[in-house]
Amino acid sequence: MILSPRGLRDATSNLFRLALSDRFADLRPMPAEPIDAGPGRTVRRYRPPEGLVPAGPPVLFVPPPGTPARCYDLRRGCSLAEHVVRAGRRSYLLDHDPARYDDPDPALQRWVGEVLPAAIRAVSRDAGGQPVQLVGWCLGGIMALLAAAADPGLPIASVAAVAAPVDAAAARLAPPPDRGGVEKYLLRPCAMIGHLDSADFLAQIEAMEHFRHLTTAHPGHAARRIYRALLDGGALLRGAVEIGGRTVDLGRIGVPVLAVAGRGDGFAPVRAVRPLVGALRGAPQVRFEIASGGHLGVLTGREARATTWRHLDRWLDEGIVRHGIRAQRAAVPG
Repeated sequence: MILSPRGLRDATSNLFRLALSDRFADLRPMPAEPIDAGPGRTVRRYRPPEGLVPAGPPVLFVPPPGTPARCYDLRRGCSLAEHVVRAGRRSYLLDHDPARYDDPDPALQRWVGEVLPAAIRAVSRDAGGQPVQLVGWCLGGIMALLAAAADPGLPIASVAAVAAPVDAAAARLAPPPDRGGVEKYLLRPCAMIGHLDSADFLAQIEAMEHFRHLTTAHPGHAARRIYRALLDGGALLRGAVEIGGRTVDLGRIGVPVLAVAGRGDGFAPVRAVRPLVGALRGAPQVRFEIASGGHLGVLTGREARATTWRHLDRWLDEGIVRHGIRAQRAAVPG
């Protein structure tokens, strides 16, 4: 690695910082207060910066069942939640206890029939009755779509599903080979050495390690088991899933849908996400985009700031055009 004089200066500064504090990432969560709660879940409203009055249809982040909700708020400077809040959008998070969703069948019924509908209605009430723009990652995107299909009367303005596979043959639902030792003792140090001049790169590695630690704290792998139950027999690929003794047909979705696939996503490759477009035959608009990044990176990686987030910005702006601005005084911090 050959560094310029400025790069050498930055690398030296970063080495000193590593030696003194071993910390680059600002892992403070975005401030939020609860507005609604139920068994194992809480809906939180993000607090906007002082003096900023959010406007437009509210945004609700939907994490995958069994996965920590911090996926949307990885670190300051590379947090989708921070980005959306600072853009002046009224933003909410469906927070939940990942340990409660180990059994796939009851988890599906609870999320589609209870958890998500209750959260959507709570956000709509808090935002003065406006319809809600859902943003779901991975299984969270599929849950958002299934909830919209199961009850077309829910106050939903649109759904954005990021890295949400529907084709079992193309998706890799089994965990990858165990590379933990290799990543920890070889790949990660090599990557850090190669980017010692970039504090942003080092902060991203630290933040992703922190999120991986949060994820491994819940060894049930509920999201993977729920996905297997959904994709078994190709039901989700065909657009109709049996949940709690009833058929939920994605063709009943009557709101606009944005689907984003990661070009480097090994878990949900482009070919596993693209068939979603054909299943949404009743949606008035379906937009499919391909962005940089792997499964988590397409949502909140460093390159996502210039790709996925821009797609999402345009999508949410179109929601304002469709549903109006309607600023809410209650959003002003007091």
